[in-house]
Amino acid sequence: MRLYSGLSCIALLATSFAMPQSSNPPQPNGPQNQNNDQVFLAGPENATQLARQIRHNLLTLPYYSVFDDLYFNVSGSVVTLGGACPPEPPWDIRSEAAAAVKQVKGVTQVINNIKLLPLSPMDWEIRRAEVKAIYGDSEIGTRYGYQALPSIHIIVENGHVTLTGVVDNQFDNTLIRTRANTVPNVFSVTDNLVVLNPGKKKEK
Repeated sequence: MRLYSGLSCIALLATSFAMPQSSNPPQPNGPQNQNNDQVFLAGPENATQLARQIRHNLLTLPYYSVFDDLYFNVSGSVVTLGGACPPEPPWDIRSEAAAAVKQVKGVTQVINNIKLLPLSPMDWEIRRAEVKAIYGDSEIGTRYGYQALPSIHIIVENGHVTLTGVVDNQFDNTLIRTRANTVPNVFSVTDNLVVLNPGKKKEK
């Protein structure tokens, strides 16, 4: 059973942050008073109209969740998709992402490099536990968990966890990483979160 899925649910994810215009992790763009949810939804300010439409189509996939990580690279009219998603029939985020991008006017070819993660009951237990550990923390859940599109994504492969997405400050980043490491049966936690305001102090 896929938990927290759907555009209106708590765990819809970025992706990954997941979808910068290039294959590199997203960097903070634009005014620093933007919150992480706005940045996550809007993407880089210098993105082309084509990239913005691709991003929109990916973000509005019906079952895209915090357990998925999607990004893309645009080269002319050719779009390369990357990232990872867990297998869970009948949902097929990998194929749905490619189909959604093919619908964008101006796209002539889609190269689908989205990785299909192993079908593992243990990994699903870890995913559920990580969501509870991270979004269940009052410091994190109240500011990140109740967004229409939470910006912290949890990718699990064979017991190894990768955190992707966007957070507001270094304190949040450290707290999220610490919480992720408390989950049993996790072999490693890789922190790929982008910190929008590294020098910002903890919010009171």
